[in-house]
Amino acid sequence: MEKDKEYVLKQAKENDVRFIRLWFTDILGMLKSFAITIDELETALEEGMGFDGSSIEGYARIDESDMIAMPDPATFTLLPWRPKEHSAVARMFCDVLRPGGEPYESDPRYILKRNLKRAADMGYTYYVGPELEFFYFKSSESPEVLDRGGYFDLTPLDVASDLRRDTVLALEAMGIGVEYSHHEVAPSQHEIDMRYTDALTMADNAMTFRLVVKEVAMSYGYYATFMPKPLAGENGSGMHTHMSLFKGDTNAFYDPDDRYHLSDVAKKFIAGLLKHAPEICVVCSQWVNSYKRLIPGYEAPVYLTWAVRNRSDLIRVPEYKPGKEKATRIEFRSPDPACNPYLAFSAMLAAGLEGIEKGYELPPPTERNVYEMSEEERRELGIGMLPEDLWEAVQIAERSELLRRCLGDPVFEKFIENKKVEWDRYRAVVTPWELENYLPVL
Repeated sequence: MEKDKEYVLKQAKENDVRFIRLWFTDILGMLKSFAITIDELETALEEGMGFDGSSIEGYARIDESDMIAMPDPATFTLLPWRPKEHSAVARMFCDVLRPGGEPYESDPRYILKRNLKRAADMGYTYYVGPELEFFYFKSSESPEVLDRGGYFDLTPLDVASDLRRDTVLALEAMGIGVEYSHHEVAPSQHEIDMRYTDALTMADNAMTFRLVVKEVAMSYGYYATFMPKPLAGENGSGMHTHMSLFKGDTNAFYDPDDRYHLSDVAKKFIAGLLKHAPEICVVCSQWVNSYKRLIPGYEAPVYLTWAVRNRSDLIRVPEYKPGKEKATRIEFRSPDPACNPYLAFSAMLAAGLEGIEKGYELPPPTERNVYEMSEEERRELGIGMLPEDLWEAVQIAERSELLRRCLGDPVFEKFIENKKVEWDRYRAVVTPWELENYLPVL
């Protein structure tokens, strides 16, 4: 830790850093930040910086509002879109502490650390690789697209190509590895995939990713959004999350003798995710708009099934490639990119570990297209569904002991309360669809 602090001070001096932004998130995954000057950096690294937590969603009441933002020196990096000479700006993610120095139980980063410790106590390291999809629009006022491209389309050079390129360069400048970038299925929809890493680093990276995408778009005069379903009749944006457990350097999901090259650990993990997916859906798909994406016909999962290759299922197992044992993984397809990644990764991990600890049995894979089955066929096969809207998701989550344990009582209760308020506000809105369909005839 001391070496990390020395490294930060040295880097800040060598790069003419004048301001350091301290980042953390509220329970909804909204990035929060305040800046300190270079003169305060050493004190911040030693003691943290105090702030008022009473106005942060899910944080302290006003009568116990003093909080400490303790920078994590391992997350120090320059912001590439800020000036470089004489006034460079850096950022560090922070752990939120109580004034006495103990972790604050409502800090999403701490919640993920706590769940990762549970995995570590079982001997596992949890790796994730999310695929974040997003849209570029001409402004935040209306969803006016920049292009009419489709999946993997190579169109003549347009602004979206430059936006993606500059975003990748900015991410790499911040030490975030990128594997792919391409046009997605819907008009003006794009995807950039970060190289997999441990879950805590990836949650930090996902928060950084969302800001970088928006900053680069804004520099061109456009708007980027991670709203799950901004365009009716088109595919929504998902955050398909690839994940695996390792024991040391060994992939605990791999078994050379299994038909699907999946170990018993992997199968029980999948079974845990399948069983508890409806309970954690409110965290992985946390907005009213999230459930406009989770409907049949737009490549988003609805049914609680798993399969090899098949992309209509909730959990997909990418096909094994000889010699790539470490790449054995599962892909959980219901989360969307507007979630809080700290809480979402925590919930996915908790569900999978529950399957391992309790020895859940994995049902056979569903290699048929589930959407083409009749309701009776699905019922006979025992195929359940994800919640159909936010209210159903809240009701299921409210009864979940697993989610309560995963998040801890304070965040669990505050999160559910927040979602109930969101649903009540949504219910009270008279939509353009209602006016269009009812006003002329009723």
